[in-house]
Amino acid sequence: MRITQDHGPHQGQDAGRLARGRTGAALTVLVALALLLTGCGGGNDSASMPAKGSADADRVEPLAAAPAPKLPVTVDSADGTKVTVDSTDRIVPLTGSLSEIVFTLGFGKQVVARDITATFEQAGKLPVVTRAHDVSAESVLSLKPTVVLADTTTGPREAIDQIRDAGIPLVVVDPAKELADVGRRIDTVAEVLGVPAAGTELKKRTESRIAAVQKTIPDHADGKKPRVAFLYLRGSASVYLLGGAESGASSLLEAAGAVDAGKTSGLNKDFTAITSEALAKAAPDAILLMSKGLDSVGGMDGLVKIPGIAETPAGMDRRVVSIDDGVLLNYGPRTDRVLAEIVEQLYPKGGTGR
Repeated sequence: MRITQDHGPHQGQDAGRLARGRTGAALTVLVALALLLTGCGGGNDSASMPAKGSADADRVEPLAAAPAPKLPVTVDSADGTKVTVDSTDRIVPLTGSLSEIVFTLGFGKQVVARDITATFEQAGKLPVVTRAHDVSAESVLSLKPTVVLADTTTGPREAIDQIRDAGIPLVVVDPAKELADVGRRIDTVAEVLGVPAAGTELKKRTESRIAAVQKTIPDHADGKKPRVAFLYLRGSASVYLLGGAESGASSLLEAAGAVDAGKTSGLNKDFTAITSEALAKAAPDAILLMSKGLDSVGGMDGLVKIPGIAETPAGMDRRVVSIDDGVLLNYGPRTDRVLAEIVEQLYPKGGTGR
């Protein structure tokens, strides 16, 4: 993660597969597409510490003690089936956010493959078996997994069915849509792996750290919260989107003491094409971007060339919050770090909302 706030002359810029997981699908597709288009391939005693900075942003922090699974367990899969898991010796998580939870629970040594969106350091050498929702069933099966974790956006359906037909326990988890989903996702994965107590510990650690970050948010000048627009950009593919109520970023922005400018301007969908009119109505004071999205348009100088950006308060102040693609919308054990970066970049040190 990094701060990108360039002061100019004005001084300090795929839909879901299932209805049930529509927003999560849109978010995960965006993250996967982001990585694909750009060529991407700690301790229990710190439970209430505020998030750490960018020095360890590309690493997960496992629980202090690796838990001992109590198996077998039978769990409800989000696609309506019951699945019995009797071994965690070879785990394949099919999304980056699920990988993050599995590693943080202490099962990193048992993970044998990754999705392209699992960009953190500990997963870096694992073979990629999923690219932008294109699961290779053959690649997964060749690794002889004892349990596979997916979510409702994972596909194609034929690949999921092929893995199950081979007798592999495959559990589908509901995707994360907002900050409130962090604890639920951790609990669900921990239950699948037979370590519910570890899940409770990790959930408490994560929620405590998120709360600690929120305590660092400064008072807003004149009681006015900064308006922040979430933009999804891929200049190389001519993709320029403005996030609305279902983009997945609203929860983060609100937790950071800000207002989602797209949502409050009346955009009820996940994303809509950027227009000068939509940006004028949103009138953002700052813009939230994935780091690679900002890079894809040529940084700040390229961003303000997108029609309508330069005329917004954010464009005039060249005020941008830039967060790593592989973690921004995960809503998992590193969400406290994401929130801390947003707070740090959004508010001047010792300052207020404006």
